[in-house]
Amino acid sequence: MSRFGRRQREPDATEVLDLVGADETIIPVAHSRSQGWRRLFAGNRVIWVMATVAIVALVAGLGLGQLIVSPGQAAADADAPAAGLITVPIENRTLANDVTMRGDASYADSVEVSIETGELAGAPIVTGQVPEVAAVFDTASIALEVTGRPVIVLPGDLPVYRTLRVGVSGPDVLQFKQGLNAAGIDAGSLDSDVFDAQTASAVTALYAKVGYPAPTGGGDVADAVSGAEAGVTGAQASVDSANGALTVVQGAASNVDVVEQGNLVRSAERALALARTEGTPTAIADAEDAVTLAVARQAQALAPRDSSAEKAAVTAAKAELTRASETLRDARDGALAYLPAGEVLYLPGLPRRVDEISVKRGSSISGPVMRVSGATLVISGSATASDAALLEVGAPAVLAMPDGDQPATISSIVPAEPASGETASGRFTVLFAPDALTDEQIQAVQGSNVRVRIPVSSTEGEVLAVPLAALTAGAGGESRVEFDPGDGAETVLVEVTTGLAAEGFVEITAVDGSLGVGDLVVVGR
Repeated sequence: MSRFGRRQREPDATEVLDLVGADETIIPVAHSRSQGWRRLFAGNRVIWVMATVAIVALVAGLGLGQLIVSPGQAAADADAPAAGLITVPIENRTLANDVTMRGDASYADSVEVSIETGELAGAPIVTGQVPEVAAVFDTASIALEVTGRPVIVLPGDLPVYRTLRVGVSGPDVLQFKQGLNAAGIDAGSLDSDVFDAQTASAVTALYAKVGYPAPTGGGDVADAVSGAEAGVTGAQASVDSANGALTVVQGAASNVDVVEQGNLVRSAERALALARTEGTPTAIADAEDAVTLAVARQAQALAPRDSSAEKAAVTAAKAELTRASETLRDARDGALAYLPAGEVLYLPGLPRRVDEISVKRGSSISGPVMRVSGATLVISGSATASDAALLEVGAPAVLAMPDGDQPATISSIVPAEPASGETASGRFTVLFAPDALTDEQIQAVQGSNVRVRIPVSSTEGEVLAVPLAALTAGAGGESRVEFDPGDGAETVLVEVTTGLAAEGFVEITAVDGSLGVGDLVVVGR
């Protein structure tokens, strides 16, 4: 029907022909619509199948969505689990406490090296023995050759400031003697700071060790020694002559003189006796005077002579001999070996490694000649006061090297020096000496920062251990663990003796001996 309520009529055949054309095939309208739907479905079958599958999947998904519950939702919907014990088994393990720090790897104590050249007559020219970088100086090494003479390395930290020869004394002499001793050369008493003849002999031995002639005074000194020896000989002859003259003066009378004087006295006495018997008073008086004269002559002849002049001559001759002997001693001392200031180089902490060379053969020395550092690689770390208190020199340590752990030893523990203007930090500098490193290891670690571990305490082998959380304290302060027998039985508090605590565990021993490896102890609920 139309919108006006009137039913539209169907077109007749003539109208249809007019619409489709006279030469077109006449197709009934109803049949034409049926055929169109068939053609539409047949030409798009794949699309229709996919649409059907999508619809079925959508419907199935909606249905399953009502049945499937997410884990989070399931957990939220579930009831809370019943409370239970958290237990761990007692373990058998070795416990150890460590101090760990970082350390810088380097060659220590880098210093510039200068050589004393003030006593050289000419320009200080380097003539040989120039070391290469990475060369190592030890006791009695040659640092350089200057004007044909060696510069010998010895241990010490007091700089050179004078030439050492026989007769001088001081701390530099003592340092030199100690350096000779380090080189295996006997320099005499190390308690004496006097350079004596034995020290001079040691100088000769030192130069022989390094392959150079020892420095001496030369020809002039030899002539001085010869002249002094001649002076001593002459002075000794004068002493001998004066002593001979004194001996003659001071000598006792000879036997002939004694007998002769005695005979004269006795003859005078006999004449006196005869005069007293037969002579006159005058003859008696003359005889008495003769006896007196004979006795006086005897006393004069046998009395010691005045030797003051001869004694003075002896004293003068001996004084001259003393002066001549001193001159000879000085001359001989001057002829002994000595140590020129420019031929020794003291370096502390030998051996030392050459890091840089500032001169070459043929160049003139006008400043520092090289830079050296400690020959041994050291690891320098920083520790707090509490950690440093646990460490000691000589204790072992472990370095985390690029190619694996490397053993080392603590070589020094000293308070860290504060920076300029700062107060003391309370920290300590700890130096470690690695065990023998290969050249490759040294190159790999030099200048880097490495991890250092120092074991400070450990158990002797494996012990019974539980986590720290397993310990509780009793009313009397005793330590306890809560033992779980299992099978739903009640837990039991067991008193224990504790030992070393480390790595989150603590060593325990049951007071009654009831606990063992594998027994469960409670750490929580």
